[in-house]
Order: sequence, then C-alpha cells, then structure tokens
Amino acid sequence: MDIIFDKTEKTQGVIKISVNKVDFQPGVDQKIKEYSKTANIKGFRQGKVPTGMIKKMYGNALIVDEINKLVSEKLNSYLREGDTQFLGEPLPVQQNEEFDWENQESFEFEYEIGFAEQFEVKADKKVKLDKYFINVDDNVIDETIENLQRQFGEIENPEVSSDKDTLYGQIKSKDGEIDQEISIDIRDTEKNTLKKLVGIKNGSEVEIDPKKSFKHENALKNQLKLNDEEFKKLKKLTFTLKAINHHKLAPVNQELFDKTFGKDTIKNEEGFRDRVKEIVSQNYTAESDKFFDHQVREKLTESSKINLPDEFLKKWLIRTNDNITPELMELEYESYAKELKWSLIRNQLVKKQDIKVEHEDVTNEAKELIKNQFAGSGMGNQMDDQLDSFAENYLQGENGENYMKVFNQVQSHKVLEHIKSEVTVKEKTISLDEFRKL
Repeated sequence: MDIIFDKTEKTQGVIKISVNKVDFQPGVDQKIKEYSKTANIKGFRQGKVPTGMIKKMYGNALIVDEINKLVSEKLNSYLREGDTQFLGEPLPVQQNEEFDWENQESFEFEYEIGFAEQFEVKADKKVKLDKYFINVDDNVIDETIENLQRQFGEIENPEVSSDKDTLYGQIKSKDGEIDQEISIDIRDTEKNTLKKLVGIKNGSEVEIDPKKSFKHENALKNQLKLNDEEFKKLKKLTFTLKAINHHKLAPVNQELFDKTFGKDTIKNEEGFRDRVKEIVSQNYTAESDKFFDHQVREKLTESSKINLPDEFLKKWLIRTNDNITPELMELEYESYAKELKWSLIRNQLVKKQDIKVEHEDVTNEAKELIKNQFAGSGMGNQMDDQLDSFAENYLQGENGENYMKVFNQVQSHKVLEHIKSEVTVKEKTISLDEFRKL
C-alpha cells in the first residue's frame, strides 16, 4: 500500500492511497476460510461448505470490507502520526460505485483534506493588554438597589409613559422583513430616543434608528434574533406602543432587606448598601476577568496570523451536519473559525510549555461548577457531603463528553494563566458605563 499527500493549495490538499491485490487478497482468503467453517448453507454440513461457493456468494462483499478496513487504518495512521496539523475529516472524492470490485486488482482512493500552516504564537512582554477594573461607586450601588426595588415592587399600567418605564409594542420595517413584538426599557435608550418615548400613549408610533437609539445594540438585536451582519443592514424602524409597564419601587426597608438576603440577615440600610456593594464587586470582578480572558484570546488569535482552509472546512461542515445549510454556514463560519484558531493556539502552547491537566484538576473544576449551579438555590453549602458523588456522576455522563468538556475548560484556564504571566498587562479602573461600552 502506498499513501501520498499532494498539497493543492496553501492549506488544502489531496491524500491518495493505492491498494493492490497483494495487499487485500490474504485478508479476503482468510475471511473465506472462516466463513466456510461457520456458514449454514442448505445441502452442506456446517464447516464443510466449499470455499469456492463462499467466494461466489460473498467474495465481492469481503473484498470491499477488507479494502475499506486497510484504507481506513492507513489513513487514520497517517493523519495521527504525521507532523501536519490536519483539520476536519477527510472527504472521499470517489464513491464505492465507481469501482469494479470483482475484476480490478488495484484501487486508488482520494480524499480532500485541509490543514493549518505552521504559525508562531507570540506571548511575551511585547504583547500589551489593558485589564479593566470597574469602580463600584455610589452610582453603581444606587442603580443596583433601584433594580432590586423594581424587582420586588409593584407593576402599574399608566396611560402615559415616563422615563423609567418598560414599553411593549410592535416594531416594523418598511419592507416588512421585520414585524414582531418587542419590549423597550426606556432606561436603555439614548437621549434623543428617550425624548420620543416619554409622554406617549398606547397606539403612538415612534421612528427608531436601530443603530443609534440604544446604549447597547444587543438590547434590540437579540430580540430580533439577528446576527451582526443582518443588524448592520437594518434601516429605520417604526415602533407602535401597545402597553406600558411602570415599576412602583419597593421602599428601602426591612422587608426589602429580607426579600433580598434572607430574613433578619441585614438590619439597616447601611448594612444593606455594604452587602450590595460586596456582591456587586464580586460579580463585576468576575465579569472583568471574563472580559480580560476574551481580550487575551482575541489578541493572540489576531497576532498569530493563522491561515485556515476555509472552503474545505465549510464543505466538510455542511456535508457532515444535516442541520447546516450553505446560507447558515456563511453566517456562522466566522465564529467557528475563531474558536478553531484558539484551539490551535491552545494546543501549541500546551505542547510547548508542557501544560498538564490532572484528573484531580478536572474533578475539582466539576465540583465548583456544581456548587455554583446550586448556589442560586441556597443549597451551595449544604451539599458538601454529596459533592464528590455529584461530580463523579456528572463527569461519567454523556459517554465521556462531560469529562472532555470540563477537561478543556481547565486546560484553557491554565493556558490563559500562562499567557497572562508572559504578556505586559496594564491595569485601569473605569466606570461601569465605560466598561459597558467596551
């Protein structure tokens, strides 16, 4: 058997495998002998069926099976043991129907394949990143407490809207492509739009610029279920008001303290604000860390300049996933490619820096995930005795997929920690509004 890899483009190529009769015939003959000993055929005693009859009845099928087995083993060995970083899975060029299995004595199989070119990961002091810390000042605490007052307050339905109401209505585009119900929290709108939405009644129509009306474009984009490209193409929309929700704020008193943190946990407003600040600070620290990890990934992915076999990967993904259409692939491919590039960077650093993930690391991470999941129900500290069994059951679930998912999380975390220890990090404290605009 021979195997050849022809690079047809910078990141794509064809693997050719040649199989001759001397390669597959011994295996076929052995299978015929085994069949003759076990086959039940009318007119012959078991174990006494002539090999010629077995060959006549099953010969072609045995040839196909043996050749496919040999080709599969050769191909997998080549992909696994070579220095080339192959991506996706090989796509066969020919179909089985193209071969004359009975008469051919040699066969050649071709597979399209994609691969990544050699690249260098630059993670040193020349790489500069800003790490942002959110200043949890009185304004942030006041905003958080107001949100709690809204959450535990009462809902009223006034006839006229005010500047902190939530509006419900129909939003439409001129071409009719957009026509659905949405909600608008007036607090999330820019000043010019806020002026249009305050003081209106049910049935009022307001023209909205989707790209300029909101402090955060996701407020509208997510409701319309549009991707970035689709959202960018949107022109002005018409919003027709159907209902107004006015939040009558709950008073800041013992009842609010109890509903927020549990009965008699907090005794006065000063203690309430301190506890709110503590939790908000923890949450924003976690959010800041998450954003910094995102920055690290983006910076390394951009600077590493990895070329991918885009056309091959699109073809492979469409061919191997029934739910992916060419149109959907064009919309989703950029996100997939970013994730693949990060995976290549991670794998290179793991190998180069000898970063190891032990079973204990995976188990501890699983325990933390489970504790966090139950923390919201107040059971986080009550399940320590059962945590080991919960983690073990989770990691054994989904035929090992859960284990690999947590393993990859731990590995990514260790890689990110290594990168952050190597690059230049400048710390900056900014306001919550500034952080939201990043």
